[in-house]
Amino acid sequence: MQHRVRAVLLTPKHTMLLIKRVRPGIDPYWVIAGGKIEPTDASPEEALLREVREEIAGEARIVGLLHTVETATDHEDFYLATVEKWSFEDRTGPEFCQEGRGEYLLEEIPLTTDALDAVNLLPKDFAAVLRDAVERGELPVAR
Repeated sequence: MQHRVRAVLLTPKHTMLLIKRVRPGIDPYWVIAGGKIEPTDASPEEALLREVREEIAGEARIVGLLHTVETATDHEDFYLATVEKWSFEDRTGPEFCQEGRGEYLLEEIPLTTDALDAVNLLPKDFAAVLRDAVERGELPVAR
């Protein structure tokens, strides 16, 4: 089973960072930062912090586990985290250099249901959980 970790990254401006994926022949979609846990990662949380450093050259502070999705082949933990500074131009993740992966664009969106409804956030199951949490006012703002 593949174990992945992802971070809903809240900024000091009360926005959320999403990565827009643009690939040939596929409608654009958005994802949150994260990826698979590597054997060298000491814990899921350490894997998450590494992924944030690789994908946005940022230093996150994990607030807590928000949701888990498990299928027959994947286990995915979604964390809530804050980030104060990042530099998408300085990202180092190996996926950014691979041919045929398409474009990766970092977007900062308001932490509102309208903003979430305007993007095709994947996976859909988690997008619904996140939208519900935003609608109920359950996400703290970054400090």
